[in-house]
Amino acid sequence: MKKQESTYRWVVYIAVLFTYGLIVSQRTAPGLITDQLMKEFHLSASFLGILTSIQFFAYAGLQIPIGILSDRYGPNQFLIIGAVLNGLGVLIFSVASNEFLLILARLLAGIGDATIWINLVLILSQWFRVNEFVKLLGFAGMTGGLGFLTATVPFSAWIAVSGWRTPFSTVGLILCLCGAALYIILEKKPKQMFKSEPHPVNKEKKRESVFHLLIRIMKDRQAWATFLCHFGLVGSYVGFIGSWAVPYGMTIYGMSRLEASQLVMVGLIGALVGAPFTGWISSRLNQIKRPYLVVHTMVLLSWTTFVLLDGKPPYILLILLYLLIGFGNGASALTFAVVRSSFSIKDVGVVSGFANTGGFLSAVLLPSFFGKVLDYFHTDYAGGGYHYGFIIPVVFSVFGLIGGILIKEKHEGTQPLSVPASSIKAK
Repeated sequence: MKKQESTYRWVVYIAVLFTYGLIVSQRTAPGLITDQLMKEFHLSASFLGILTSIQFFAYAGLQIPIGILSDRYGPNQFLIIGAVLNGLGVLIFSVASNEFLLILARLLAGIGDATIWINLVLILSQWFRVNEFVKLLGFAGMTGGLGFLTATVPFSAWIAVSGWRTPFSTVGLILCLCGAALYIILEKKPKQMFKSEPHPVNKEKKRESVFHLLIRIMKDRQAWATFLCHFGLVGSYVGFIGSWAVPYGMTIYGMSRLEASQLVMVGLIGALVGAPFTGWISSRLNQIKRPYLVVHTMVLLSWTTFVLLDGKPPYILLILLYLLIGFGNGASALTFAVVRSSFSIKDVGVVSGFANTGGFLSAVLLPSFFGKVLDYFHTDYAGGGYHYGFIIPVVFSVFGLIGGILIKEKHEGTQPLSVPASSIKAK
Protein backbone atom coordinates (compact mmCIF):
# COMPACT_ATOMS: atom_id res chain seq x y z
CA MET A 1 0.00 0.00 0.00
CA LYS A 2 1.23 3.46 -0.91
CA LYS A 3 1.37 6.36 1.53
CA GLN A 4 -1.19 8.37 -0.45
CA GLU A 5 -3.72 5.51 -0.26
CA SER A 6 -3.32 4.59 3.41
CA THR A 7 -5.59 5.69 6.23
CA TYR A 8 -2.42 6.37 8.23
CA ARG A 9 -1.95 9.62 6.28
CA TRP A 10 -4.74 11.15 8.38
CA VAL A 11 -2.75 10.43 11.53
CA VAL A 12 0.14 12.34 9.94
CA TYR A 13 -2.18 15.19 8.98
CA ILE A 14 -3.70 15.60 12.45
CA ALA A 15 -0.34 15.37 14.22
CA VAL A 16 1.31 17.95 11.96
CA LEU A 17 -1.62 20.38 12.15
CA PHE A 18 -1.91 20.11 15.94
CA THR A 19 1.77 20.96 16.27
CA TYR A 20 1.44 23.83 13.80
CA GLY A 21 -1.51 25.36 15.68
CA LEU A 22 0.39 25.31 18.98
CA ILE A 23 3.49 26.86 17.45
CA VAL A 24 1.48 29.64 15.80
CA SER A 25 -0.18 30.46 19.12
CA GLN A 26 3.23 31.22 20.60
CA ARG A 27 4.00 33.93 18.05
CA THR A 28 1.67 36.39 19.77
CA ALA A 29 0.99 34.88 23.23
CA PRO A 30 3.86 36.85 24.88
CA GLY A 31 2.08 40.05 23.82
CA LEU A 32 -0.57 39.26 26.45
CA ILE A 33 1.92 39.77 29.27
CA THR A 34 3.99 42.69 27.97
CA ASP A 35 3.15 44.88 30.96
CA GLN A 36 3.84 42.06 33.44
CA LEU A 37 7.25 41.41 31.90
CA MET A 38 8.11 45.12 32.11
CA LYS A 39 7.23 45.19 35.82
CA GLU A 40 8.72 41.85 36.83
CA PHE A 41 12.03 42.24 34.99
CA HIS A 42 12.18 46.08 35.07
CA LEU A 43 12.34 46.23 31.28
CA SER A 44 12.07 49.27 29.02
CA ALA A 45 9.59 49.44 26.16
CA SER A 46 12.54 49.36 23.74
CA PHE A 47 13.80 46.09 25.19
CA LEU A 48 10.30 44.59 24.96
CA GLY A 49 10.21 45.60 21.31
CA ILE A 50 13.53 43.85 20.72
CA LEU A 51 12.33 40.78 22.63
CA THR A 52 9.26 40.52 20.40
CA SER A 53 11.32 41.13 17.27
CA ILE A 54 13.83 38.36 18.01
CA GLN A 55 11.39 35.56 17.17
CA PHE A 56 10.27 37.19 13.92
CA PHE A 57 13.88 37.99 13.03
CA ALA A 58 14.80 34.31 13.28
CA TYR A 59 11.69 33.37 11.31
CA ALA A 60 12.35 35.86 8.52
CA GLY A 61 16.06 35.11 8.25
CA LEU A 62 15.59 31.35 7.97
CA GLN A 63 12.73 31.15 5.46
CA ILE A 64 14.83 30.76 2.33
CA PRO A 65 17.61 28.59 3.90
CA ILE A 66 15.06 26.21 5.47
CA GLY A 67 13.25 25.88 2.16
CA ILE A 68 16.46 24.96 0.34
CA LEU A 69 17.60 22.49 3.03
CA SER A 70 14.20 20.82 3.36
CA ASP A 71 13.94 20.39 -0.38
CA ARG A 72 17.33 18.68 -0.51
CA TYR A 73 17.33 16.60 2.69
CA GLY A 74 13.65 15.99 3.40
CA PRO A 75 11.12 17.76 5.63
CA ASN A 76 10.56 15.26 8.47
CA GLN A 77 13.70 15.88 10.49
CA PHE A 78 13.40 19.66 10.20
CA LEU A 79 9.79 19.64 11.38
CA ILE A 80 10.64 17.40 14.35
CA ILE A 81 13.64 19.52 15.35
CA GLY A 82 11.58 22.70 14.88
CA ALA A 83 8.81 21.48 17.20
CA VAL A 84 11.34 20.56 19.90
CA LEU A 85 13.23 23.85 19.59
CA ASN A 86 10.01 25.83 19.79
CA GLY A 87 8.93 23.84 22.83
CA LEU A 88 12.28 24.37 24.55
CA GLY A 89 12.06 28.09 23.80
CA VAL A 90 8.60 28.34 25.36
CA LEU A 91 9.76 26.29 28.40
CA ILE A 92 12.81 28.49 28.96
CA PHE A 93 10.60 31.56 28.62
CA SER A 94 8.29 30.21 31.35
CA VAL A 95 11.15 29.80 33.87
CA ALA A 96 13.31 32.77 32.80
CA SER A 97 14.82 34.82 35.61
CA ASN A 98 16.70 37.44 33.58
CA GLU A 99 16.78 39.26 30.26
CA PHE A 100 19.32 36.90 28.66
CA LEU A 101 17.07 33.89 29.16
CA LEU A 102 14.08 35.79 27.77
CA ILE A 103 16.01 36.59 24.59
CA LEU A 104 17.37 33.03 24.29
CA ALA A 105 13.85 31.65 24.73
CA ARG A 106 12.32 33.78 21.97
CA LEU A 107 15.26 33.07 19.65
CA LEU A 108 14.79 29.30 20.04
CA ALA A 109 11.04 29.69 19.54
CA GLY A 110 11.68 31.67 16.35
CA ILE A 111 14.10 29.10 14.93
CA GLY A 112 11.59 26.35 15.59
CA ASP A 113 8.76 28.42 14.14
CA ALA A 114 10.74 29.02 10.93
CA THR A 115 10.66 25.31 10.09
CA ILE A 116 6.95 24.65 10.43
CA TRP A 117 5.09 25.96 7.38
CA ILE A 118 7.54 25.02 4.63
CA ASN A 119 7.92 21.48 5.95
CA LEU A 120 4.20 21.10 6.63
CA VAL A 121 3.58 21.80 2.93
CA LEU A 122 6.27 19.35 1.84
CA ILE A 123 5.04 16.58 4.17
CA LEU A 124 1.43 16.93 3.02
CA SER A 125 2.57 16.82 -0.60
CA GLN A 126 4.20 13.46 0.09
CA TRP A 127 1.23 11.91 1.92
CA PHE A 128 -1.74 13.21 -0.10
CA ARG A 129 -2.78 13.17 -3.73
CA VAL A 130 -2.87 16.44 -5.65
CA ASN A 131 -6.66 16.75 -5.57
CA GLU A 132 -6.61 16.27 -1.77
CA PHE A 133 -3.57 18.41 -1.14
CA VAL A 134 -5.03 21.80 -2.12
CA LYS A 135 -8.15 21.37 0.02
CA LEU A 136 -6.22 20.13 3.05
CA LEU A 137 -3.73 22.98 2.79
CA GLY A 138 -6.70 25.32 3.15
CA PHE A 139 -7.65 23.64 6.43
CA ALA A 140 -4.03 23.99 7.51
CA GLY A 141 -4.30 27.74 6.97
CA MET A 142 -7.43 27.84 9.12
CA THR A 143 -5.57 25.91 11.83
CA GLY A 144 -3.01 28.72 11.92
CA GLY A 145 -5.81 31.24 12.38
CA LEU A 146 -7.27 29.19 15.21
CA GLY A 147 -3.80 29.03 16.78
CA PHE A 148 -3.72 32.82 16.83
CA LEU A 149 -7.20 32.90 18.34
CA THR A 150 -6.24 30.62 21.23
CA ALA A 151 -3.53 33.15 22.12
CA THR A 152 -6.17 35.78 22.85
CA VAL A 153 -9.12 35.28 25.20
CA PRO A 154 -8.52 31.59 26.15
CA PHE A 155 -4.83 32.10 26.93
CA SER A 156 -5.51 35.41 28.66
CA ALA A 157 -8.16 33.78 30.88
CA TRP A 158 -5.71 31.00 31.76
CA ILE A 159 -3.07 33.61 32.68
CA ALA A 160 -5.59 35.46 34.86
CA VAL A 161 -6.31 32.26 36.80
CA SER A 162 -2.85 30.75 37.21
CA GLY A 163 -0.32 33.50 36.44
CA TRP A 164 1.70 33.68 33.24
CA ARG A 165 4.38 31.04 33.87
CA THR A 166 2.12 27.98 34.14
CA PRO A 167 0.40 28.38 30.73
CA PHE A 168 3.72 28.88 28.92
CA SER A 169 5.43 25.95 30.67
CA THR A 170 2.47 23.68 29.86
CA VAL A 171 2.44 24.60 26.17
CA GLY A 172 6.24 24.26 26.00
CA LEU A 173 6.09 20.76 27.46
CA ILE A 174 3.30 19.74 25.06
CA LEU A 175 5.36 21.00 22.09
CA CYS A 176 8.38 18.94 23.18
CA LEU A 177 6.10 15.90 23.42
CA CYS A 178 4.79 16.76 19.95
CA GLY A 179 8.35 16.57 18.66
CA ALA A 180 8.74 13.08 20.12
CA ALA A 181 5.37 12.03 18.73
CA LEU A 182 6.26 13.36 15.27
CA TYR A 183 9.44 11.28 15.27
CA ILE A 184 7.36 8.14 15.76
CA ILE A 185 4.59 9.21 13.36
CA LEU A 186 6.78 10.58 10.54
CA GLU A 187 9.94 8.50 10.80
CA LYS A 188 9.66 5.28 12.81
CA LYS A 189 6.17 4.02 11.98
CA PRO A 190 6.26 4.68 8.20
CA LYS A 191 9.51 2.71 7.88
CA GLN A 192 7.72 -0.27 9.41
CA MET A 193 4.50 0.14 7.43
CA PHE A 194 5.86 0.99 3.98
CA LYS A 195 8.98 -1.15 3.66
CA SER A 196 8.22 -2.11 0.08
CA GLU A 197 7.63 1.44 -1.10
CA PRO A 198 10.68 2.63 -3.07
CA HIS A 199 12.38 5.77 -1.91
CA PRO A 200 12.50 8.47 -4.59
CA VAL A 201 15.91 9.05 -6.06
CA ASN A 202 16.82 12.55 -7.08
CA LYS A 203 17.89 12.42 -10.72
CA GLU A 204 17.74 16.11 -11.40
CA LYS A 205 20.14 17.73 -13.77
CA LYS A 206 22.69 20.12 -12.41
CA ARG A 207 20.91 22.67 -10.24
CA GLU A 208 21.27 26.39 -10.53
CA SER A 209 23.52 27.55 -7.73
CA VAL A 210 21.80 29.12 -4.74
CA PHE A 211 23.79 32.31 -5.23
CA HIS A 212 22.75 32.75 -8.87
CA LEU A 213 19.15 31.81 -8.06
CA LEU A 214 18.91 34.46 -5.34
CA ILE A 215 20.56 37.11 -7.52
CA ARG A 216 18.10 36.38 -10.32
CA ILE A 217 15.11 36.59 -7.97
CA MET A 218 16.31 39.81 -6.33
CA LYS A 219 16.62 41.50 -9.73
CA ASP A 220 13.00 40.73 -10.52
CA ARG A 221 10.52 43.59 -10.10
CA GLN A 222 7.61 41.22 -9.48
CA ALA A 223 9.49 39.51 -6.65
CA TRP A 224 10.09 42.87 -4.97
CA ALA A 225 6.43 43.77 -5.46
CA THR A 226 5.40 40.68 -3.48
CA PHE A 227 8.06 41.43 -0.84
CA LEU A 228 6.72 44.96 -0.32
CA CYS A 229 3.07 43.85 -0.34
CA HIS A 230 3.79 41.41 2.47
CA PHE A 231 5.98 43.94 4.28
CA GLY A 232 3.10 46.39 4.40
CA LEU A 233 0.25 44.07 5.40
CA VAL A 234 1.68 41.26 7.50
CA GLY A 235 4.36 42.80 9.69
CA SER A 236 2.43 45.93 10.62
CA TYR A 237 -0.40 43.73 11.88
CA VAL A 238 1.52 40.80 13.41
CA GLY A 239 4.16 43.09 14.94
CA PHE A 240 1.55 45.26 16.67
CA ILE A 241 -0.74 42.40 17.77
CA GLY A 242 2.20 40.41 19.09
CA SER A 243 3.65 43.21 21.21
CA TRP A 244 1.65 46.37 21.94
CA ALA A 245 -2.03 45.70 21.19
CA VAL A 246 -2.94 44.40 24.66
CA PRO A 247 -0.98 47.09 26.60
CA TYR A 248 -2.52 49.69 24.27
CA GLY A 249 -6.04 48.62 25.19
CA MET A 250 -5.20 48.52 28.89
CA THR A 251 -3.40 51.90 28.93
CA ILE A 252 -5.52 54.00 26.60
CA TYR A 253 -8.97 52.53 27.20
CA GLY A 254 -8.56 51.25 30.78
CA MET A 255 -9.46 47.70 29.76
CA SER A 256 -8.67 44.58 31.71
CA ARG A 257 -6.24 42.13 30.14
CA LEU A 258 -9.15 39.89 29.15
CA GLU A 259 -11.05 42.77 27.53
CA ALA A 260 -7.97 43.87 25.58
CA SER A 261 -7.49 40.27 24.41
CA GLN A 262 -11.07 40.19 23.18
CA LEU A 263 -10.35 43.29 21.14
CA VAL A 264 -7.31 41.60 19.60
CA MET A 265 -9.56 38.66 18.72
CA VAL A 266 -11.64 40.99 16.54
CA GLY A 267 -8.58 41.53 14.35
CA LEU A 268 -7.95 37.80 14.15
CA ILE A 269 -11.54 37.20 13.04
CA GLY A 270 -10.98 39.81 10.33
CA ALA A 271 -7.88 37.89 9.23
CA LEU A 272 -9.82 34.62 9.02
CA VAL A 273 -12.42 36.30 6.79
CA GLY A 274 -9.95 38.27 4.67
CA ALA A 275 -8.22 35.40 2.87
CA PRO A 276 -11.23 33.50 1.47
CA PHE A 277 -13.23 36.67 0.72
CA THR A 278 -10.51 38.45 -1.25
CA GLY A 279 -9.65 35.17 -2.98
CA TRP A 280 -13.29 34.86 -4.08
CA ILE A 281 -13.44 38.48 -5.24
CA SER A 282 -10.22 38.14 -7.21
CA SER A 283 -11.46 34.94 -8.80
CA ARG A 284 -14.74 36.60 -9.82
CA LEU A 285 -12.88 39.58 -11.32
CA ASN A 286 -10.19 37.31 -12.79
CA GLN A 287 -7.52 39.71 -11.56
CA ILE A 288 -5.42 40.22 -8.46
CA LYS A 289 -3.96 43.70 -8.65
CA ARG A 290 -7.13 45.82 -8.42
CA PRO A 291 -8.66 44.15 -5.32
CA TYR A 292 -5.22 44.00 -3.72
CA LEU A 293 -4.74 47.75 -4.22
CA VAL A 294 -8.13 48.32 -2.56
CA VAL A 295 -6.99 46.24 0.44
CA HIS A 296 -3.68 48.11 0.74
CA THR A 297 -5.44 51.47 0.55
CA MET A 298 -7.98 50.39 3.17
CA VAL A 299 -5.25 49.28 5.60
CA LEU A 300 -3.23 52.48 5.04
CA LEU A 301 -6.30 54.59 5.79
CA SER A 302 -7.06 52.50 8.90
CA TRP A 303 -3.61 53.03 10.42
CA THR A 304 -3.74 56.72 9.42
CA THR A 305 -7.01 57.08 11.34
CA PHE A 306 -5.20 56.14 14.57
CA VAL A 307 -2.73 58.99 13.99
CA LEU A 308 -5.37 61.54 13.01
CA LEU A 309 -7.42 60.77 16.14
CA ASP A 310 -4.41 61.13 18.49
CA GLY A 311 -4.12 57.37 19.01
CA LYS A 312 -7.54 57.08 20.65
CA PRO A 313 -10.42 56.59 18.21
CA PRO A 314 -13.94 56.09 19.60
CA TYR A 315 -14.42 52.53 20.82
CA ILE A 316 -16.87 51.52 18.07
CA LEU A 317 -14.49 52.86 15.43
CA LEU A 318 -11.60 51.07 17.16
CA ILE A 319 -13.39 47.74 16.71
CA LEU A 320 -13.92 48.49 13.02
CA LEU A 321 -10.27 49.49 12.54
CA TYR A 322 -9.02 46.28 14.17
CA LEU A 323 -11.36 44.30 11.93
CA LEU A 324 -10.17 46.06 8.76
CA ILE A 325 -6.48 45.76 9.62
CA GLY A 326 -6.95 42.06 10.43
CA PHE A 327 -8.86 41.65 7.17
CA GLY A 328 -5.87 43.10 5.34
CA ASN A 329 -3.55 40.61 7.01
CA GLY A 330 -5.75 37.75 5.80
CA ALA A 331 -5.90 39.27 2.32
CA SER A 332 -2.08 39.10 2.17
CA ALA A 333 -2.67 35.59 0.81
CA LEU A 334 -3.03 37.35 -2.56
CA THR A 335 0.75 37.87 -2.43
CA PHE A 336 1.17 34.15 -3.09
CA ALA A 337 -1.48 34.18 -5.80
CA VAL A 338 0.73 36.78 -7.53
CA VAL A 339 3.78 34.54 -7.04
CA ARG A 340 1.98 31.49 -8.41
CA SER A 341 0.77 33.31 -11.53
CA SER A 342 4.07 35.08 -12.23
CA PHE A 343 6.88 32.54 -11.76
CA SER A 344 7.75 29.08 -13.01
CA ILE A 345 7.06 26.22 -10.63
CA LYS A 346 10.77 25.73 -9.91
CA ASP A 347 10.98 29.30 -8.58
CA VAL A 348 7.69 29.51 -6.68
CA GLY A 349 9.15 28.15 -3.43
CA VAL A 350 12.08 30.57 -3.35
CA VAL A 351 10.00 33.60 -4.31
CA SER A 352 7.37 32.63 -1.73
CA GLY A 353 10.13 32.53 0.88
CA PHE A 354 11.39 35.91 -0.30
CA ALA A 355 7.90 37.43 -0.05
CA ASN A 356 7.30 35.85 3.35
CA THR A 357 10.61 37.29 4.53
CA GLY A 358 9.27 40.76 3.73
CA GLY A 359 6.26 40.22 5.96
CA PHE A 360 8.19 39.01 8.94
CA LEU A 361 10.99 41.55 8.48
CA SER A 362 8.43 44.27 9.17
CA ALA A 363 7.17 42.20 12.12
CA VAL A 364 10.76 42.38 13.42
CA LEU A 365 11.09 46.12 12.94
CA LEU A 366 7.72 47.41 14.12
CA PRO A 367 7.78 46.27 17.78
CA SER A 368 11.27 47.66 18.24
CA PHE A 369 10.52 51.02 16.59
CA PHE A 370 7.22 51.28 18.45
CA GLY A 371 8.99 50.57 21.74
CA LYS A 372 11.55 53.30 21.09
CA VAL A 373 8.78 55.83 20.48
CA LEU A 374 7.07 54.83 23.75
CA ASP A 375 10.37 55.11 25.63
CA TYR A 376 10.89 58.60 24.22
CA PHE A 377 7.65 59.68 25.89
CA HIS A 378 8.53 57.72 29.06
CA THR A 379 5.33 57.16 31.05
CA ASP A 380 3.24 59.56 28.97
CA TYR A 381 2.05 56.82 26.63
CA ALA A 382 -1.51 58.16 26.49
CA GLY A 383 -0.36 61.74 25.96
CA GLY A 384 1.84 61.10 22.95
CA GLY A 385 3.54 57.71 22.89
CA TYR A 386 0.87 55.70 21.13
CA HIS A 387 -0.22 58.65 19.00
CA TYR A 388 3.21 58.97 17.39
CA GLY A 389 3.88 55.24 17.55
CA PHE A 390 1.07 54.65 15.05
CA ILE A 391 3.03 56.61 12.46
CA ILE A 392 5.24 53.52 12.08
CA PRO A 393 2.55 51.16 10.70
CA VAL A 394 1.37 54.04 8.48
CA VAL A 395 4.85 54.21 6.90
CA PHE A 396 4.99 50.42 6.57
CA SER A 397 1.57 50.44 4.87
CA VAL A 398 2.84 52.97 2.33
CA PHE A 399 5.52 50.44 1.32
CA GLY A 400 2.79 47.85 0.95
CA LEU A 401 0.77 50.12 -1.33
CA ILE A 402 3.88 50.74 -3.45
CA GLY A 403 4.26 46.96 -3.77
CA GLY A 404 0.66 46.69 -4.95
CA ILE A 405 1.27 49.39 -7.57
CA LEU A 406 4.40 47.56 -8.80
CA ILE A 407 2.53 44.30 -9.45
CA LYS A 408 2.35 43.35 -13.11
CA GLU A 409 -0.95 41.59 -13.69
CA LYS A 410 -0.72 38.45 -15.82
CA HIS A 411 -3.79 36.93 -17.41
CA GLU A 412 -2.73 34.92 -20.39
CA GLY A 413 -2.29 31.24 -19.87
CA THR A 414 -2.44 31.55 -16.11
CA GLN A 415 -4.95 30.71 -13.43
CA PRO A 416 -3.66 32.76 -10.56
CA LEU A 417 -6.36 31.77 -8.12
CA SER A 418 -6.67 28.09 -8.94
CA VAL A 419 -5.31 27.50 -5.44
CA PRO A 420 -7.51 29.04 -2.72
CA ALA A 421 -5.82 32.09 -1.31
CA SER A 422 -6.69 31.02 2.21
CA SER A 423 -4.53 27.95 1.82
CA ILE A 424 -1.25 29.66 1.06
CA LYS A 425 -1.15 32.74 3.23
CA ALA A 426 1.92 33.73 5.20
CA LYS A 427 2.86 31.19 7.81
